[in-house]
Amino acid sequence: MASNETRRRRYNVWGKEIEPDFVARPVTPVAGRRAGAAIRIEGLSKSFGDVPVLKGLDLEVPAGQFLAIVGKSGCGKSTLLRLLAGLDQPTSGRISFTAHDDTSRKANARIVFQEPRLLPWARVADNVAVGLGEGAGGSEGRARAEQALDAVQLAEKTGEWPARLSGGQRQRVALARALVSRPDFLALDEPLGALDALTRITMQGLVEQVWQEQGFTALFVTHDVNEAVVLADRVIVLDEGRIALDVAVPQARPRQHGATDLAEIERQLLDAIFRR
Repeated sequence: MASNETRRRRYNVWGKEIEPDFVARPVTPVAGRRAGAAIRIEGLSKSFGDVPVLKGLDLEVPAGQFLAIVGKSGCGKSTLLRLLAGLDQPTSGRISFTAHDDTSRKANARIVFQEPRLLPWARVADNVAVGLGEGAGGSEGRARAEQALDAVQLAEKTGEWPARLSGGQRQRVALARALVSRPDFLALDEPLGALDALTRITMQGLVEQVWQEQGFTALFVTHDVNEAVVLADRVIVLDEGRIALDVAVPQARPRQHGATDLAEIERQLLDAIFRR
């Protein structure tokens, strides 16, 4: 029977289709959404004591782009993400955000961590409403939280306790908490790293879908090169605090795991990471 919803196809390494736990809706931009913020990074450096972590980075990210960052542990990925999210301050250099009309402004930035960091004493909707800050209370805050939960396909879990959710569901609540304020820049710091392989593939599809619907600029940090090329418009490799490679991923979406047209990009990234 025909349906107005299309199930997202995802595959394991043997080419077998995996049944996801969410349905990929037709991608319809959210009414009244804000365009993502463009990012300009100039001469960005960050040191912790006498240890330099980022060394004079220059980078431009167009509004609405999905950028992935890969590299070995300690290369500066999470440090860059925290600087962009405003959680740390640079040692030197400049970060600026620009609206679609080329006016500089402070970005509405949010971050999703590897661990969901939910409040165990608060129900799911209340955990999401925390993302509104001072606007968390009242009927409007509740409505916004419910909208965000619907976006990550957890509308039926509004009144549930976090302890009763699966790992993937808890991470979807964390994503909803970041989305509830309608950010124009979303930083994701290995948000799927703690999930099992099949849940991780499902979550990749959900992250991609929400980004397409809402139009924010995304910066996704991951150790998984395959994950990076499946999700991103563009991937950069960080190596000892500098950009070692910057490549576009022009393939059409949705992308299939293990697809041959992504293999060459993965090889380039791995060669840069391991300096081959």
